Amino acid sequence: MPTSLVTGGAGFIGAHVTNELITKGHNVVVLDDLSGGFEENVHPNAIFIKGSITDNSLVEKLFNEYKFDYVYHLAAYAAEGLSHFIRRFNYENNLIGSINLINQSILHKIKCFVFTSSIAVYGKGQLPMREDMIPQPEDPYGVAKFAVEQDLKCAHEMFGLNSVIFRPHNVYGEYQNIGDRYRNVIGIFMNQLLQGKPLTVFGDGEQSRAFSYIEDVAPHIANSVNIPEAYNETFNIGGDNDYTVNELAVTVQKVMGISQDINYQPARNEVEHAYADHSKAKRVFNLNENDFVLLENGVQKMAEWVDKVGSRESDYFGEIEIEENLPPIWKK
Repeated sequence: MPTSLVTGGAGFIGAHVTNELITKGHNVVVLDDLSGGFEENVHPNAIFIKGSITDNSLVEKLFNEYKFDYVYHLAAYAAEGLSHFIRRFNYENNLIGSINLINQSILHKIKCFVFTSSIAVYGKGQLPMREDMIPQPEDPYGVAKFAVEQDLKCAHEMFGLNSVIFRPHNVYGEYQNIGDRYRNVIGIFMNQLLQGKPLTVFGDGEQSRAFSYIEDVAPHIANSVNIPEAYNETFNIGGDNDYTVNELAVTVQKVMGISQDINYQPARNEVEHAYADHSKAKRVFNLNENDFVLLENGVQKMAEWVDKVGSRESDYFGEIEIEENLPPIWKK
């Protein structure tokens, strides 16, 4: 029975990957600092360790104690827009923390390191985004993710560390932290509707994304270690159809049966359109596009879960490093 480490396993995607692994018979250790996740998300059969990937001594201790076969690295502070204003925090958590894990994975000869990167590595103007394109990230979050990708390639060439890299995009679904004001627009919309607040939209709302339901992403991340053809490859993964934020706002209100005005805020510095080509993932993971969950159906499933857990409040981010050009709505 393999033993796997899941970082960020109390968070959104990590919790779903943990569930998949336990279903497949893995012993799972979850490492999470609960900065964005919730202990209640962790599968009861997983071993939960509260701590951070930036704590190198803790990471070393866990590798020594549990002798992992696989590492699934999903821990990250994934507020892409906010990363401009928390540059040091971004690189310490999303890059240096990742290197702590890679170092131990090399030293302990793990079988495969599965890393969730992001389509943020592509930047703008490359549509549809394909894995053979040269990444040109537009923000520190994307820079950090691409740096980890490059380091994993170096680790394979120098030490033989196998990895699978996923670039998911705009994933939504159950376990998402709907109280986070900086990321995950579907969760933000649902939380605002539950609280009777107008929906916050940056710019004119015509920016588009291919929103991806969690069931179209997490199972393939979990199963990737069992597919030799996936080793040392990079994959876009997620939904095929793109929607504007305005279209999304209409869909969320329709599903939840609640209507609110839209509070248009000044546009922020972000990629206007983002959607990816999934031909490679479809081929290697034998995906059928007819199996993908349509936006309204996925939002309905998430809304049913949100109805059970209710609205949530989160604090403002307390470590803003640069306030120049910070969107006013993100200020205390």
